[in-house]
Amino acid sequence: MLKQLASTQFASCKLASPQFAPPAATPQHPVQQTAAAATRLERSAQPGASERPLYLLLISLHGLIRGQQLELGRDADTGGQTKYVVELAKALAQQPHVEQVDLVTRLVVDAAVSDDYAQPIEPLGEHCRIVRLPAGPEAYIAKEQLWPYLGNFADTLHAWLKQQPRWPDLIHTHYADAGYVGVRLANLTGLPLVHTGHSLGRDKTRRLLAVGMAIEQIEARYHMIERISAEEDTLSHASLVITSTRNEIESQYELYDYYTPEKMAVIPPGTDLQQFFPPSPEPAAADPSPIQQEINKFLADPTKPMILALSRADERKNIIALLEAFGQEPRLKAMANLVIVMGNRDDIRELHEGAQHVLTEILLVIDALDLYGVVALPKHHQSSEVPAIYRSATASRGVFVNPALTEPFGLTLLEAAASGLPLVATDNGGPVDILGNCRNGLLVDPTDRAAIASALLAILADPQLWARYSQQGLINIARYYSWEAHASRYLTAIRPIIEQHRPPERPPASGRIRQSFDRAIFTAVDNTLLGDDEGLEALVKVITAHRRAFMFGVATGRRLDSVLMLLKRKAIPAPDILITSLGTEIYYTGQLFTDVAWNRHINHAWTPQVLKRVMDEIPGLTLQPKSEQSRYKLSYYYDAAHAPPIEDIHGLLHQQELSVNATYSFGQYLDIVPARASKGQALRYVASQYEIPLEQILVTGGSGGDEDMLRGNTLGVVVANRHQEELANLSEWQQVYFAAGAHSWGILDAIHHYNFFQRMSCSVA
Repeated sequence: MLKQLASTQFASCKLASPQFAPPAATPQHPVQQTAAAATRLERSAQPGASERPLYLLLISLHGLIRGQQLELGRDADTGGQTKYVVELAKALAQQPHVEQVDLVTRLVVDAAVSDDYAQPIEPLGEHCRIVRLPAGPEAYIAKEQLWPYLGNFADTLHAWLKQQPRWPDLIHTHYADAGYVGVRLANLTGLPLVHTGHSLGRDKTRRLLAVGMAIEQIEARYHMIERISAEEDTLSHASLVITSTRNEIESQYELYDYYTPEKMAVIPPGTDLQQFFPPSPEPAAADPSPIQQEINKFLADPTKPMILALSRADERKNIIALLEAFGQEPRLKAMANLVIVMGNRDDIRELHEGAQHVLTEILLVIDALDLYGVVALPKHHQSSEVPAIYRSATASRGVFVNPALTEPFGLTLLEAAASGLPLVATDNGGPVDILGNCRNGLLVDPTDRAAIASALLAILADPQLWARYSQQGLINIARYYSWEAHASRYLTAIRPIIEQHRPPERPPASGRIRQSFDRAIFTAVDNTLLGDDEGLEALVKVITAHRRAFMFGVATGRRLDSVLMLLKRKAIPAPDILITSLGTEIYYTGQLFTDVAWNRHINHAWTPQVLKRVMDEIPGLTLQPKSEQSRYKLSYYYDAAHAPPIEDIHGLLHQQELSVNATYSFGQYLDIVPARASKGQALRYVASQYEIPLEQILVTGGSGGDEDMLRGNTLGVVVANRHQEELANLSEWQQVYFAAGAHSWGILDAIHHYNFFQRMSCSVA
């Protein structure tokens, strides 16, 4: 369930108060001298040369990511996060004791976008590269459409990592979709997870509700329940959460059940001071640049100060309010021009619906307020021209404005400040910290048009105030927001985590199964393998006929003794692998060897006594008999008439900071196991040991406890039974087949559907 969120009142217009003491004196060359001082300070805290060189894995899935000419503002998915992850990767790779940085994203093969995004590997510099892997359809799709393919991406990335010379030392995920992938990888490999949210689902939901969107609309458009669930899981698994501002922690992360401020670090991102810098004091060239010519053709008097807004064509950026604030204040229209740079377009009618609406509304407001000659809305610009746009605004003694309804951070504010522009910015989110540190502008309530206009007038009409804000921005941007400082602080924060989480060596194949296999069938037991004796008999015949052609495995919530008894009673051939107690135990049949390494792996952060005390307080839950419990599994009967909803139980576990895996199945059972344990994770561990590609493993299930076995690159099948609705959410997922046949008949149906034995005859009479 989505939380009810309280609104917050803000002052209309206020000078941001500094979070840090101002520098003692103004250096003669503020950018260069302050940056050098920050570099010396941070390098003094660098780890010693004797420490292990680091291999860092960054994951950012959505949007269009490349090393040069980023298409910022192309759509809602290609914005500040895109630039942040590229700059972060480059900055980290330049640090001492960093051996390799890989930025992993989607491979996109689509005639509608550049071929750059179809290149599997793109170097970003020495020891740094972009790695692109498939995730669902080749075409470029919005992040909200990626969810059905994230399991596949996680499996593909794990397979790719196994081919690298060594495991990375750390996984750093960006946004909820990458967080979902990172949790799966961390649980399977034991690698530490670091996360940056960039924007959060609960906060976005609160703001969408505030503008009148219904919960049903929000869910249909943004898949918010799935996103928030992934965010909660990511927060519970992450060893460190990196935020850009203190405000982000206090106003956004505090909305989450798993809210642990002590494992959150504020490390503001940097800006490239080699690219963004103030204009030369020398007079401008006689001939304006191409982008300036593009802007000038809209303006009656291009020499007036420029009020610059640079953002995506997105309603949340609140550009309409800025336009109305400007157009309704005669003094502003007389004093300045408004320049709105909103990505690139050839024809508004060809843009996606949201961008069409925003740009059309802008044109309507320009016409209604008769703003022709004082508002510029250029159609095209190159990303390489953005620094020149900032410098042009500074040379005109203009102002940069960000009126967004909410701004998680605000990279454009850093770029503008580094270019010498004073700022007017929203008082929601990251700008509070940025202006607090840089002391170079005014915060405003983005819903108060009069306040926006007053702040712009205050700066434009006071040359001394303009000069002070410009100078303070130049000094403090280098002091607090250089990439060198960010990367050094980042490494200082992650070093202890890496030292505490030494991952196990990659396990070699155990050799316990004499015959090697290139494919496997894994099946759940209750209401999947069992449930129809005639179908089971037919399936046993097929298994027996092809017994040497594949690995046969069983994955069940039952304990070992219980499942062995069932297999014997039903005359089912002995499996090669038994995954029991909901993925907490792995046995190699024949002599029933148990995998001790797996037990050590899943024991991480498992505190069953603490867990039991928490669960004892929840009504409607009754411990199952001792015969159903095991060392790594607590099992309860769930009475829906008296117990809280399953979602609320998950929330309670998060609130208690318990990192566990809770599974509801068969409409009455609630099983809780360590976070690293599940049927799906145990199956992937076995597949990795025996080097069987997941694409050649047919996995069958029929209840909620089987869900994570079926997600991803396996050949998934949901058999027909009365509990299959627990897996209905997998209907959109890639490679999950809903069989018409029930129980074992469904397994036979899937063998035929996937042509599992490569055209071998499988007679199902």
